[in-house]
Amino acid sequence: MSQYSEGDLRAVVARYEATRAAALTERDEQLRAFRAAGWRPVDLQRITGYSRETIRQALRPETRRAANLSRRKILPQPPADYRSYADRKPYMVADSLTALAGPTAGVIILPRHLDWSGHAEYDLSRPARLASMYKVVLTEAGTVDDLNTWLHADLLRMLWPTLWLPPQLRRRWEEAFPELVTTGTNAA
Repeated sequence: MSQYSEGDLRAVVARYEATRAAALTERDEQLRAFRAAGWRPVDLQRITGYSRETIRQALRPETRRAANLSRRKILPQPPADYRSYADRKPYMVADSLTALAGPTAGVIILPRHLDWSGHAEYDLSRPARLASMYKVVLTEAGTVDDLNTWLHADLLRMLWPTLWLPPQLRRRWEEAFPELVTTGTNAA
């Protein structure tokens, strides 16, 4: 790697691109000359082995430019005042952790407005399903009553460090309840 520089590599690529562009231009001019001399596009295609689209683009350069422009992946830019859905979503935050008096054991079924996945049944003795339920309730709760009904303060403190939550939601809860941040650092 030491005997070659970035400049050397860029020069190789630039020479290739220039040669390729020149060869393409020359080929297209020759194909247009054959067409002007009376050759049909189908004959050009048959003899050269080029596709119908390649012949079409060679005979009509504006077609190639249009095709190349349409292939470019230019992502549209959002408006200057654009805010992502995650920044606009109205996440609920409990009024107090002590008000969270939801179930701590058993099998529960979340109401459809919280979990419409078809897997709304959660066995709280299974840690993965418990964490999944807490994530669903935290992200989908529409009212503080939803939080108070389905979450339990002690379980929330225990699960908090491991819950996979949207950053906006996590930040709002941790601003309201700094003890959750402390719980997370102690658990890690």
